[in-house]
Amino acid sequence: MGSLLRSEEMTLCQLFLQSEAAYACVSELGELGLVQFRDLNPDVNAFQRKFVNEIRRCEEMERKLRFLEKEIKKDGIPMLDTGDNPDAPAPREMIDLEATFEKLENEMKEVNANSEALKRNFLELTELKHILRKTQTFFEEAESHHHQAMHDPYLAEENMGLLGEEAHRAGQALRLGFVAGVILRERIPAFERMLWRACRGNVFLRQAEIEAPLEDPVTGDQVYKSVFIIFFQGDQLKSRVKKICEGFRATLYPCPETQAERREMAIGVMTRIEDLNTVLGQTQDHRHRVLVAAAKNIKVWFIKVRKIKAIYHTLNMFNLDVTQKCLIAECWCPVVDLDRIQQALRRGTERSGSSVPSILNRMTTKQEPPTYNRTNKFTSGFQAIVDAYGVASYREMNPAPFTIITFPFLFAVMFGDMGHGVIMFSFALWLVVREKQLMARKIDNEIWTTMFGGRYIILLMGLFSIYTGFIYNDVFSKSLNIFGSKWYPPPKPYTVRGEGSLQLNPVNTTVNGDPYAIGIDPIWQMASNKIAFTNSFKMKTSVILGVSQMFFGVTLSLFNHRYFQRPINIFCEFIPQVVFLFCMFGYLIILIFYKWIHYNSTITAPSLLIGAINMFLFNYPDGTIALYNGQKEFQGFLVVVAILCIPWMLLVKPFFLRYEHRYGQLKSLTFLNGSQTDDTEFKHQQLSVNSGDLLNHDQEVVHNEVGSGLHHEEEEEKVFDFAEVFINQAIHTIEYCLGCISHTASYLRLWALSLAHAQLSEVLWTMVLRIPLSINGYFGSIMMFFVFMAWSSLTVAVLVVMEGLSAFLHALRLHWVEFQSKFYKGEGYKFQPFSFEHILDHGGEE
Repeated sequence: MGSLLRSEEMTLCQLFLQSEAAYACVSELGELGLVQFRDLNPDVNAFQRKFVNEIRRCEEMERKLRFLEKEIKKDGIPMLDTGDNPDAPAPREMIDLEATFEKLENEMKEVNANSEALKRNFLELTELKHILRKTQTFFEEAESHHHQAMHDPYLAEENMGLLGEEAHRAGQALRLGFVAGVILRERIPAFERMLWRACRGNVFLRQAEIEAPLEDPVTGDQVYKSVFIIFFQGDQLKSRVKKICEGFRATLYPCPETQAERREMAIGVMTRIEDLNTVLGQTQDHRHRVLVAAAKNIKVWFIKVRKIKAIYHTLNMFNLDVTQKCLIAECWCPVVDLDRIQQALRRGTERSGSSVPSILNRMTTKQEPPTYNRTNKFTSGFQAIVDAYGVASYREMNPAPFTIITFPFLFAVMFGDMGHGVIMFSFALWLVVREKQLMARKIDNEIWTTMFGGRYIILLMGLFSIYTGFIYNDVFSKSLNIFGSKWYPPPKPYTVRGEGSLQLNPVNTTVNGDPYAIGIDPIWQMASNKIAFTNSFKMKTSVILGVSQMFFGVTLSLFNHRYFQRPINIFCEFIPQVVFLFCMFGYLIILIFYKWIHYNSTITAPSLLIGAINMFLFNYPDGTIALYNGQKEFQGFLVVVAILCIPWMLLVKPFFLRYEHRYGQLKSLTFLNGSQTDDTEFKHQQLSVNSGDLLNHDQEVVHNEVGSGLHHEEEEEKVFDFAEVFINQAIHTIEYCLGCISHTASYLRLWALSLAHAQLSEVLWTMVLRIPLSINGYFGSIMMFFVFMAWSSLTVAVLVVMEGLSAFLHALRLHWVEFQSKFYKGEGYKFQPFSFEHILDHGGEE
């Protein structure tokens, strides 16, 4: 809890690694994941760094692995994932990996090229087979047509050439040429129109569809084609027809004219097809064996290559010593983990066989360290909620441990329904129980990833919703009579009935028993004045919860002031803020409890809203009922004190700082200058540790460092600017005073969303599920079956999912704005250590 309450104490360290041991040491640090390296070469181009060639080799290996992975997925071969996490290979092992990947890639490319060539031959032979089969039908029809023409003079004209009788009169022989081929089926209409227009109707086209789809040898897609044969006369038309065929990507095949030649060719084609099928089968078997062998190791290979690449990327951030034998690095480390980091460095040195140990020096710096909050699978979701608003400043109070309780509770106040809470809790419980199996599946869907990452948040939200639903006595807009209702039906004169509804009359004390044990009496469910009662209850509860959380937020600011040793902020900010908040709204909370305890149904209690208005206007009309003796005087005193707190917050701190700057001692001056503005308060309270004198060249590296991504603090003393301090204090004072009013009103969303959720649930019950329940007989039972499915679907989609998301967003706003604004600045930057686990989880992205 201590680590989660405040971020880890960090220190800037300098590493001295021998060149031969640097790779192994960085590898060990990557497995540890507790060191954030700084780039000491920010102005050096990525292509001019020392290890750019090694990174290129890694990228080339990744390309080959991606090619193999694509081929494995294409064949549907499962890739074995044993969950192994091998260590980063030694640099000398890169050559063996490169040779293995090169061999596999060349083998796969050769197999693919052979397979594509065989498939292309197979396609050509298959198309030729269909051409021979279809054209045989065309020629048989033509011969039968010719025999009919010999006996029928009217058909004799159709047997003449395309050029008519002039060819006969010129003495030319009647001779038709033809071409046959295959074309995509969808191109046939356009192909036919183009032939007709280009050849002016002097060609004759016959086409027939190939029923079975053919495989494209390049893409592997199934395509539908048609066989065609074109008859023409003359070489001019022949060249024109061939150009059109070429333009439409039609494939032409030689087709003999005589039936005997066609039959002989068809037999040869069938024989070659059978031989090709055998060779194709053997090729596919060989390809499958190679890919199955690669699939067993490809996950491990990816891990190894990505680790090597990450190590060299990190080594490129280091500086070389002037002797070229030592690498110098700077890094942020958690102080409590320095021993583990030292042990990792020793392991790396031993692995590399180096005789010179690695050196880790802690440095003095004025830079603000990164913020590192240790989390586990339970707390990580709540920490993510806080970090989404802003990463905590270094060692600032962390709202995450308090959010674990307050966030699901405030959500449940708006979502209070036992039935809906059980649905949400059951879903989250399933995610928690099956989390290992679900994590192993590595689903990339963004919505799923968000829900799974927040499974413990959803679990607590469902659990708290069951509790608040129990308090509201609300289950799918109905009540449970667990402890027995404490309202007894009065005699007729005291019963208020109208249009089938029953209105409770709490003024009549003869009908009231003891209070209901826990929660709201179920009799209110059937009362017509239910909303008036629940509104009053939920509104007051919302104000109590809101003001209590704001008080808690202001209290947490005290811990920040004490930790960073800023006593002036305690006296000039914390104390007047608490007094102001109490005088304005803390007193209102006391009145709410006083009214609940002191008054019962027989006494008419004065309105708190009217009382608050009278309090701030100092106006009490005649007939105003006092809650207690001396109420007017005490409330006037509270208002005066609240007004006096405003100049206290606004003026005391700036003028005190100016006084100290002019007349104070050097010690107080140095301390108070660090508190001039909230922007610089944290930056002067950094960890400074001297662990020994550094070497001269080490100091040069530190002092000559420019543009490293973190802004250096100016060494010279800052000039005190009273106007800047005063304006900054005025902004914070106005923000706090107005925020107390607006934030208290903002907490009324707890009441509003709770009311909306309950009414939506009741409307859904009344308009959907109540219809079949009011029908008797078999028809009502049948109708109930279908209506229940509709009601349950709407309940999950609208009331659980959409209303749950709405309540989630409102609870998020209450924490980010109303709660965290009282003590949380969120101006830090996140600790991002060099970690193989993080790199592998994010697909090797740098």
